[in-house]
Amino acid sequence: MNYYLITPSPLGDVTIQANDDGLLGLWFEEHTTLPDVLGSLAPEHPILVEASKQLTSYFEGKVQSFDLPLAAEGTDFQKLVWRALCDIPFGESISYQELANRIGKPKAVRAVGAANGKNPISVIVPCHRVIGKSGTLTGYAGGVERKKSYWSWKALSFNAT
Repeated sequence: MNYYLITPSPLGDVTIQANDDGLLGLWFEEHTTLPDVLGSLAPEHPILVEASKQLTSYFEGKVQSFDLPLAAEGTDFQKLVWRALCDIPFGESISYQELANRIGKPKAVRAVGAANGKNPISVIVPCHRVIGKSGTLTGYAGGVERKKSYWSWKALSFNAT
């Protein structure tokens, strides 16, 4: 059974979805990959409660990483890319080419980009830390404007301390 809740963030409301094994997804409003069926609204589900708390702490600048069980569904290749995303340190960005290199598939840049774009757990699995080779903010299922807002927010929130 799947469960969800909606929680506010500085970048707009966030829908968080989980099952009893872990997080399945985290989407902003207008996200292009939001599933048709979210499950039951469950604002007391322990994984959802903890995800919401950690997300709030992250946006308040109190934490820079997450400690949550992940249970996203995808192909083996997508899961390989998503695990590699979790290894990108807070405050850093890498190119799609670098991500392909990190998973040992340097010629699979387009496939890596596609898998990155299918990441269902935004922010927590930090697909927003992957940028174009030239340093440009390219593609984001939650909208490039939100990705720009994230990077602007991060710079203001964390570089000022």
